[in-house]
Amino acid sequence: MPSKDKYDVVGQNEKTVKDLPASNSSNSSGPEDEVKLQQKISLLNGVTVIVGSIIGSGIFVSPKGVLEGAGSVGLSIIVWVGCGLFSMVGAYCYAELGTSITRSGADYAYIFEAFGPFLAFLRLWVECMIVRPCSQSHCSYDFSYYIIEPLFPDCEQPDNAIRLLQQYVYVKSCNCYKKLN
Repeated sequence: MPSKDKYDVVGQNEKTVKDLPASNSSNSSGPEDEVKLQQKISLLNGVTVIVGSIIGSGIFVSPKGVLEGAGSVGLSIIVWVGCGLFSMVGAYCYAELGTSITRSGADYAYIFEAFGPFLAFLRLWVECMIVRPCSQSHCSYDFSYYIIEPLFPDCEQPDNAIRLLQQYVYVKSCNCYKKLN
């Protein structure tokens, strides 16, 4: 039986999960209880999920490239402010979508509403199978690069050591995620 702190039993009858019928027959009388996950996300949890998803590890890598490309500190600050304004406009667009389309599912719900179920499913599939694993792999590479950097202060880090640590971190993070759920 599921633990009480993770699941709520919702409905009029006070049946347990094992008392529910095995199949949903059409001749059953009255509403059946429904087991669902509790919604337990605080404001702090929500903010950290969004900030971690949006910012990621690129914030530690990109300042060097922006400074080298801009040529001066002043111009690089202008570039950062411009990018911040551009990101803010994107956030406002998502806020508008969130208030207009109140279904849960974020991008899936928005694309479902605008283009239908096939493109929404395709976008969700690409997100789950390509975008998130690649993003996680990139974050583990950046983490590995910066962890190994102090071990080789005067020379370039060996690529094999970075990739080996990256794979270890990636597999460990996937296992930790699986254990949490």
